[in-house]
Amino acid sequence: MFSLSSWLHLRIPFSWFLLPVFLFSVAISPNLNPDRLLWVFIIIHLFLYPASNGYNSYFDKDEKSIGGLKNPPPVKMGLYYLALLFDALAIVLGFLKISALFAGMLLIYGLISKAYSHPTIRLKKYPIGGWLVTALFQGCFTFLMCYAGLNNFDLETILKPHVITPALLTTMMLLGNYPMTQVYQHEEDAKRGDRTLSLRLGIRGTFYFTALVFGLAVAGFFFYFNHYYKISYAWQFLMALSPTLLFFSYWFLQVRRNESAANYSHTMWLNLISSTSLNIFFIWFFLDSSNILDAFK
Repeated sequence: MFSLSSWLHLRIPFSWFLLPVFLFSVAISPNLNPDRLLWVFIIIHLFLYPASNGYNSYFDKDEKSIGGLKNPPPVKMGLYYLALLFDALAIVLGFLKISALFAGMLLIYGLISKAYSHPTIRLKKYPIGGWLVTALFQGCFTFLMCYAGLNNFDLETILKPHVITPALLTTMMLLGNYPMTQVYQHEEDAKRGDRTLSLRLGIRGTFYFTALVFGLAVAGFFFYFNHYYKISYAWQFLMALSPTLLFFSYWFLQVRRNESAANYSHTMWLNLISSTSLNIFFIWFFLDSSNILDAFK
């Protein structure tokens, strides 16, 4: 269970790419508590996400690069039990440190992630279903889960329009981003019979599709910041995304010349640039909108 290969497949550093959802939730939370903030971060990013990664790796048994691992080692049975242990720890800690609602949402997330990978259901093999479920649960559902945990709110409160709106925007962003994470895995996915959306769209089609959906998501964020906060945040959001747009454009030009450029290295760079840009923006947005920065002036 505790072999190095099993720990590597948990891909804990990969949680950095999913951190923007948590930080966005933090940024708009009205009832933050330092202890809850720390525990929600630890439970989701150090236990829940790694458990999902490990479980997915165990059933995929990839031989080529996967998100966060350029050369994945062969999986062992211990990985399966390690993933379940991390999942259980997330739920128990969520119940003890946060709330029953938060723990229940952690349980639901874990079940969906298992349905995504397990051969009996394997949502991953369905191009539309896998795409929608992944974007919905890694985006909207996770945002609401974070919001409930961070603020100790009940279900009725987290389903109000001012919370659902940003939650849905995170899903919109992931609807565009998710196919790009599959663009270098077409050979492996086809070999396993996983007809992912990116595989159905083709390499160039994935880029066009991502550009379209991502553009709609950015427009939604622009409207959100302008409507709920102020126009300056909307423009700052666009500025924060400019490095991602520049790299995406550069990469697409490379792919148009040679489709072999749609590889692991470029995908990870896009993920790193986009997640880092969003993480920085949401931290800035939180500090500025909450007037914390005024204390240092």
